Amino acid sequence: MKPLFAQMDVGTVAIIAVLGVCGLALLSIIASFGSIWLRSLASGAPVGLVELIALRLRGIPVGHIVDNRITAVKSGLPLTIDDLSTHFLAGGNVDMIVQALIAAQRAGIHLDFNRACAIDLATKGTGKNVVDAVKTSVNPRVIDCPNPIAGKNTIDAVAKDGIVIKARARVTVRTNLDRFVGGATEETIVARVGEGIVSTIGSVETYKLVLENPDRISKTVLDKGLDANTAFEILSIDIADVDIGENVGAKLQAEQAEANKLKAQAEAEVRRANAVALEQEMIAKVAEMRARVVEAEAQVPLALSEAFRGGNFGVMDYYRMKNIQADTSMRENIAGVSPSK
Repeated sequence: MKPLFAQMDVGTVAIIAVLGVCGLALLSIIASFGSIWLRSLASGAPVGLVELIALRLRGIPVGHIVDNRITAVKSGLPLTIDDLSTHFLAGGNVDMIVQALIAAQRAGIHLDFNRACAIDLATKGTGKNVVDAVKTSVNPRVIDCPNPIAGKNTIDAVAKDGIVIKARARVTVRTNLDRFVGGATEETIVARVGEGIVSTIGSVETYKLVLENPDRISKTVLDKGLDANTAFEILSIDIADVDIGENVGAKLQAEQAEANKLKAQAEAEVRRANAVALEQEMIAKVAEMRARVVEAEAQVPLALSEAFRGGNFGVMDYYRMKNIQADTSMRENIAGVSPSK
């Protein structure tokens, strides 16, 4: 009797071989995805075997994606395997996305899947995540202004009367999910609030008004819309502490007075130096004039000699001139006038 395979023709053997391979492949698929497929089916979030195979071929953790979809569907979020796998391939955190969407839904906050993915990718590597953004939107957080980490404990501003006001504020904010991606961060909020406090105090006539009504600072600053183009919405600005600093106005006036005194002294010294220089010039001119007089007097004997030689001046004329000079000198002595030199 011949064996059973020997009695079959080649075509029949080939068909049996193909069916055997298909059976082995089916058993392999059932072994790999059977438990996951049954879990999704029992959870009310069924996933097709084709989708599971596609996830494995793309190198995506099948169980991780399916479990997150089950969590989402059970929470009433109609997320698909394709949505979650696409975000995973983009480098996002699927767990955070599902948790954030569930938290937003429970809190009645509108947050769609695409916005959540954008926030998740934007916060990647920053120490923050989309879940924190949703939590801050539900439970507002308080920001100290100024930030003590920056090494400054108060915001110093000067009123119009020159008195320094030292203020410290606490800003209550919540996340604005619509502006979270691309919006300015907490540092911008702190900077804007600080600028608003300085501007408000600087416009006050006297520091007493600030001490009487500290809330006027918070009201004025809050009305300026400082949360524009930021990732947060400012709910309130509370002045936690107000203190008095030094009298900068008086200090500046004293310094200005000292500067004016030094300037006046310098100008007086310039005028004194100019006067001394002018005096020295006059002394030099007087000496020059005296030298010219002496030079002119030295020409008189020479002129007399020339007159004698030329016969224009006689001896009697000379004696008469001498008598006139002697008479003039006597009159000056009697009158008590010193003779000119």
